[in-house]
Amino acid sequence: MSIFEYNGSAIVAMAGKECVAIGSDLRFGVQLQTLATDYKKVYKIHDQLFIGLAGLGTDAETLSQRFAFKHNLYKLREERDIKPSAFGQLVSATLYERRFGPYFCQPVIAGLEPDGSPYLCGMDSIGAQETAKDFMVAGTATDSLLGICESLWRPDLGPEELFETLSQALLSGQDRDCLAGWGAVVYVITKDKVIARTLKGRMD
Repeated sequence: MSIFEYNGSAIVAMAGKECVAIGSDLRFGVQLQTLATDYKKVYKIHDQLFIGLAGLGTDAETLSQRFAFKHNLYKLREERDIKPSAFGQLVSATLYERRFGPYFCQPVIAGLEPDGSPYLCGMDSIGAQETAKDFMVAGTATDSLLGICESLWRPDLGPEELFETLSQALLSGQDRDCLAGWGAVVYVITKDKVIARTLKGRMD
């Protein structure tokens, strides 16, 4: 078993019209044994920016704390919140610093730029970036998530349509992966608010 599959995860981010959404499953397990069913893998950086961390749970916790620390330093120095595109570069550089002993995590970044345009970015464990205009997936359920996202996503979705589309894709995708599941949490980010909702999924 790959170290990336040790804890299991399913993370999806999707772009809409002046909104963006990111969601993850809630299972925390050690290989095939489930230990907790309320483990969120999406972390808030600020109101317009979230990061999902798929991979080894301990490294995800470490990285989330490092990114929060680096954002706080940036905010003290610049007196403003970091832009999602700049944060993507920061995450990439942080991972690449440790390329000879990497963190076993695949980040997915979702946020709104100051002009309201959605920003989606994903990368591997050493920070090789890839941006997308539609959706980005990570975790052990990647194969099934990609297929269902391609089927359901369409351009210029509103916040409620985006929530519905991402939720259906995430629940369908994680149901086909025994290492992810047990419900999900979804965040929809718009210019003036963040909507957080918890979904019930199959409990097997």
